[in-house]
Amino acid sequence: MRTEKDIVARKPQEISERAFQFAVRIVKLCQQLDTSPGVPRTLANQLLRSGTSIGANLEESKGGQSRADFLSKVSISLKEARETQYWLRLLVAADIIPENQLEQLLDESSQITAILTTIVKNTKTQK
Repeated sequence: MRTEKDIVARKPQEISERAFQFAVRIVKLCQQLDTSPGVPRTLANQLLRSGTSIGANLEESKGGQSRADFLSKVSISLKEARETQYWLRLLVAADIIPENQLEQLLDESSQITAILTTIVKNTKTQK
């Protein structure tokens, strides 16, 4: 039987893989956006930076030298996840991409944000 500690210990690995797969999807979306000149290309650059940074910072957190270092890296991932949600919502609101095409990415970004929020809160309360 898995304890709560086992579940929390596994989450960073699971979320790292989810963040990686999410980044792959963001890269593909940005490749599509990059074919259009002007605003879509500019937004693609912003989205690419934040959307791929989530997983990159989670990978760095695995090598954290201390709990504070781990917390700092996961907190940056959370910040980037929130920024990514913003850019995705903006693409829909500005009628650059129809909402039905981004529904799954928006949902996954919300789930990643929720998981990272939980990890940050749990890490802060652990002794």
